[in-house]
This record gives sequence, C-alpha cells and structure tokens, in this order.
Amino acid sequence: MNDRQLEFVVFAIGSVADRLKVSSSTIYDILDKAGIISGYLVPGYDVLHTFSRNYIVDDIIEYMKEKGVYPC
Repeated sequence: MNDRQLEFVVFAIGSVADRLKVSSSTIYDILDKAGIISGYLVPGYDVLHTFSRNYIVDDIIEYMKEKGVYPC
C-alpha cells in the first residue's frame, strides 16, 4: 500500500465511522477482518478515490452488508 492508498483508506474508514456514529477503530477492525481493506479498498483505489465522499461511504456500507458485517 502506498501513501496515497493509505490516505484514502484512512479517509474512507473515518467517513464510514462518522456516518454510522461509531469509532474509527471499530470500523477498521470490521473492514480488516472482512477483507474489505485489502481486498476492495486498496485494489480499487484508482477508481474509488475519484468518487464523492457520500458515494464511497454508501458503497462501503453496501459491501459491508454483502459481506454480512453490517450493522456493526
């Protein structure tokens, strides 16, 4: 993971945490254990980082639902 991808992952985690009103560390743990960070956010960085904050959060929450880790 390069610096830009890391910044994006931190932004995405914080944004999801804000929306769901839970701690960033809770969201990190959930996304990490479900493989969403390494299997979706990092590989999808080139496309995902071009979307709006709301789109990214909605997309991650939808993926969390598909993986069975929402609601947290």
